[in-house]
Amino acid sequence: MKFSKLVAAALLAAGFATAATAGEWPDRPIRAVIGFAPGGPSDIAFKMMQDELSKKLGQPVIPEYKPGANGNLSLLAAASAPADGYTILWTNAATIAVNQYLYKDLKVDPAKAFAPVAQLTDSPLVVVVPKDSPYQTMADLIAAIKADKQATLTYGSPGYGSSAHTAASSLALALNTKLTHVPYKGSAPALQDLIAGRLTFMIDSRSSSLPYIKDGMLRPLAVSGAARVKDLPDLPTIAESGVPGFKVTTWQAVVVPAGTPKPIIDKLAQALEETAAMPIVQERFERIATPLVSSSPEAFAKFWAEHREVTRDLVERANLKLE
Repeated sequence: MKFSKLVAAALLAAGFATAATAGEWPDRPIRAVIGFAPGGPSDIAFKMMQDELSKKLGQPVIPEYKPGANGNLSLLAAASAPADGYTILWTNAATIAVNQYLYKDLKVDPAKAFAPVAQLTDSPLVVVVPKDSPYQTMADLIAAIKADKQATLTYGSPGYGSSAHTAASSLALALNTKLTHVPYKGSAPALQDLIAGRLTFMIDSRSSSLPYIKDGMLRPLAVSGAARVKDLPDLPTIAESGVPGFKVTTWQAVVVPAGTPKPIIDKLAQALEETAAMPIVQERFERIATPLVSSSPEAFAKFWAEHREVTRDLVERANLKLE
């Protein structure tokens, strides 16, 4: 009898402690682990929300950069943190939905190590070629890819597992052919080689490519989403250009270490949603052609699970496994 009462008292105390923690959270700065170097797409998106999100939460949200291995170092850093809401992982599709299938010895399973909070963005990529490229349309490029039996056509990417890499791999699979992948350490050096004519094409984020498109240094051929985009309204989709059903987008999200109390997750998700809905934040993201999305932890959990399944199938079919 005494033992039962002690157990009940302990459980009740734990419940009150969790509720109190969730009610008081946050009472100190929050660390946002980012798996890429300052100045990259993840960092740009974070900084566009950082000031307003900090105001919403009443505490500063401070970035901690853990670049390397396509975001894998950030997984290790965030997964080992206490599940108390004071460490968040500001991440992307490659890091939490691709790497676990791509890298053979990845020590963290993101789906088990983290709890979903919110999806932040979902943006189609753009197919670009040098301004002097012989390919005037996406149909031209598709015809050339189909005719290229020796895989002499090349595409650049910010690295293995990046959205640019998976998009081009998806295109090669859809066309039942092969392409030569040239990985770089980031979009910037890949774009410079593309501009110089050392690559055939890229399927890049619009935030990176738009300045070069506007300057006439790159020619856009198509976008990779299911629909056209308002910043390039006359540009067809890849699906419209001869690859029915083709759709690849890049996205960013926030997750927290597994075991973080649900009330804290919900409070953080609400703060992110309210921040993303602010006109000043919306305007910032419009400038880099990156649509913000609104999602609950439950909606993002479903989206994340579906994306992992699609990615696992792609990695297996395209034999993209890395050591």
